[in-house]
Amino acid sequence: MTHVNSDHSIMPQVIISAQQLTQKIPLAQKQLSIFENLSFEIYRGEQVAITGRSGSGKSTLLGILATLDQASSGKLTVCGQSIAELNEEQRALVRLQHIGFVFQSFQLLPHLSTVENVMLPLRLQPNFNFAAAEQKALALLKKVGLEQQAQQTPKVLSGGEQQRVAIARALISNPQIIFADEPTGNLDAQTAQEIEQLLFQLNREFGTTLVLVTHDANLAQQCQRHFELVNGHCIEHGQGEG
Repeated sequence: MTHVNSDHSIMPQVIISAQQLTQKIPLAQKQLSIFENLSFEIYRGEQVAITGRSGSGKSTLLGILATLDQASSGKLTVCGQSIAELNEEQRALVRLQHIGFVFQSFQLLPHLSTVENVMLPLRLQPNFNFAAAEQKALALLKKVGLEQQAQQTPKVLSGGEQQRVAIARALISNPQIIFADEPTGNLDAQTAQEIEQLLFQLNREFGTTLVLVTHDANLAQQCQRHFELVNGHCIEHGQGEG
């Protein structure tokens, strides 16, 4: 995605702005630096991959960008909100209103049906309406190809089917951003490819910004932008680079 609209020369909307983000963990005698002074912007509707070796801080960075954790220092703005100025309750509201999550381990509730799992984020909203939520959940299950499994529980679903449920759940609140942490990590190669295609298809269809952590170089290459964490620093690769 180019950052200048050639027709109107208008800069696209920044949806995440990180300035000098630093994360350090206090140890007995010193501090362990996970990363230091990371600065970048992510634009509305983009597909962004974050890669790096195990222990490089990928998931830590994702957690901070998703407002689940706080950086040691630096400034983070998400959907127009300066995150450091918010308390935990206010950060939770940002997540509820603007953010969806897809995890490697799916994180579905085993005692709930597929459609009930998809509806869960809406139950947290003050204006929850069961009939409307169920209708929306069923429509999303149809989009991910699981309308026939709406009343089944996760234990009878394959890994790929469970991840499709998780993607539908992530979309039900109409989030501006979806954060995906190793979304294909527990899947076989063919199923992983199907989930990748689904994520990108829904990203285009819903206009949702997609930020994902992955070990999969092929998945990272398919994203419009690719950040790699190396020795505590963020390197942005050009499109098509490994």
